[in-house]
Amino acid sequence: MILVPGGAGFLGAHLCRHLLDGGHHVVCLDNFLTGSREAVAPLLGHPRFSLIRHDIVDPLPAGLRPTQIYNLACAASPRRYQQDPIHTVRTCVQGVLNLLELARLGGARILQASTSEIYGDPREHPQNERYHGNVNPVGLRSCYDEGKRCAETLFADYARRYGVEIKIARIFNTYGPGMAPDDGRVVSTFISQALAGRALTVYGDGRQTRSLCHVGDMTEGLMLLMNSPGDFQGPVNLGSTEEVSVLEIAQRVCGLVPQSAGIVFRPLPADDPVLRRPDIGLAWRRLGWRPTVSLDEGLKETYAYFAGRHAGG
Repeated sequence: MILVPGGAGFLGAHLCRHLLDGGHHVVCLDNFLTGSREAVAPLLGHPRFSLIRHDIVDPLPAGLRPTQIYNLACAASPRRYQQDPIHTVRTCVQGVLNLLELARLGGARILQASTSEIYGDPREHPQNERYHGNVNPVGLRSCYDEGKRCAETLFADYARRYGVEIKIARIFNTYGPGMAPDDGRVVSTFISQALAGRALTVYGDGRQTRSLCHVGDMTEGLMLLMNSPGDFQGPVNLGSTEEVSVLEIAQRVCGLVPQSAGIVFRPLPADDPVLRRPDIGLAWRRLGWRPTVSLDEGLKETYAYFAGRHAGG
C-alpha cells in the first residue's frame, strides 16, 4: 500500500491517479484545507483507492501499513500557506515527524516533497543541490521556506539515526490541468484573470523568472525518485530548465485569449524570488529524468482545462 498525504491537492491527485494506473493500492490522507474532494472524485469508486480526511499534524490513524509514503501535505502557493502560517510550520515539522515515525516503525520508504523555495531569493543561478540558499527566516514566506528546510533536516537525521529509507525532491514551479483557479500561483492566476476578461496582474517589472514544469513530467520524476536505488536519497531538483520571465508568461497567456484585456503592473511583494531555474543534472544522471512537455504545449492544455470549467459555470 502507498500512502499519499496531501493526495487531494493539485499534484497529489495526479500522483494518486498515476499510482493507481501502475497497479498500486493507494490511501490518500488530506485535511482539505487546500486540497478538495473534487480533485480525487474520479478515483473514489476505484477498488484500490481509499480517501481519509485527516490532518497529519494530529496523530495518524491506526492501522496504516504503507510500504511507501509520498508526503505532499502542505499548501504550496503563497496565498494559501500564508493564511495560517503557524499551521504551515506545524505541517512541515510535527506532521513530518508523525510520518517519519510511521516509516521508521513500519519499514516504509518515504519521500518528502520539498521545494525550490528552500533556496529563497538565490544568489546563485541556476540553483543546484549544493547551494544552501538565501532565505529570510522571519519574512512573510518563511513559514513555508523554513518549514520545508526543517523537514529536509528531519528526513536526513532520521536516515542517519534510524536508517529510514528517505527521498527528498526539491520541486520547482509546477502547473497543469487540475490547478485551483484561486490558488495564487502565476499560471492559474493569469488564466483565471484572462477568462474573466480582466487585465493580467504582473508584480514588479515582470522580469523576475520562473521555470514551469508540467504536472505530468513532475509526477513521473517523483515516482522515479521514489523507486530509485536506496543509496540515492537526494535532495534532487525536479523542474523545468525552460526559464521565462513572469511578463513573458503573461504575454503567452494573453496570446491564448481571443480578446485580451492586457497587462497591469503592481508593486513586487516582499521576498518574492527574482530568479528561479534549477540545475537538473543530478536528476538526469541518477534518474534519467528531464521534462518533455514544452511550455507552449502545457499552457494550451491548462488553458483548455480552465476554459472548460469556466464555460460550465
